[in-house]
Amino acid sequence: MGGERGGVGGATGVLVVSNGFGEADGRVVVGVDGSVASKAALRWAADQVRLTGATLQAVTAWEYPALYGWGPTYPYEDFAGLAGKVLTKAVREALGPSSEVDVRETVSAGHPARVLIDVSERAQALVVGSHGVGGFVGAMLGSVSQYCAHHARCPLVIIRGAE
Repeated sequence: MGGERGGVGGATGVLVVSNGFGEADGRVVVGVDGSVASKAALRWAADQVRLTGATLQAVTAWEYPALYGWGPTYPYEDFAGLAGKVLTKAVREALGPSSEVDVRETVSAGHPARVLIDVSERAQALVVGSHGVGGFVGAMLGSVSQYCAHHARCPLVIIRGAE
């Protein structure tokens, strides 16, 4: 597995590519959690889509809270709906309300890293932001980006947002 480092628009990135990927289906998938790093990943992915003509798919994942059901809860908690609002807001903040890039928003239940791996199968690339800090790749990656680095079935771009 090889990696390249580069920077775009105040963000730095790591590209991880290994051999053996199948035919790509024309999507660039980006993981979004509303953080500065995920918005930087969205901007990078949008630039890539403009260059390649690919489709941009922004993905967010949600899980039930660890103790959900053990205590008082609200009568109706729409976790998927709340996650969708976070996703839509992050896309607008990162790309602007009148972006010329069409974004397909996807909200999925499950662990974020596993959802991203599943959704990005056969994609041109998976793009994730990283909250991690440090001067070497192992310390730079957060848990989701590190999981994706080990399990991605397409080229992976990890973006550290300029904070």
